[in-house]
Amino acid sequence: MRFNFEIDRETDGRWIAEIPEVPGAMAYGVSEEEAKAKAYALALYAIADDVEKSKNIPDSISVLPISA
Repeated sequence: MRFNFEIDRETDGRWIAEIPEVPGAMAYGVSEEEAKAKAYALALYAIADDVEKSKNIPDSISVLPISA
């Protein structure tokens, strides 16, 4: 399982990070690192919930930075 971050800065200075492959894995932070950490945590919660419901366990999970 591989995910990519999409990161942007809002006009008010906050950072927003999203992992598009996981619905709902989007979070704001005062720093880029905080936004990424929160989005990553949300993605892991979603994966854990899916594994618990479906019993399908991914072999591995990776989150990749956006390529410029």
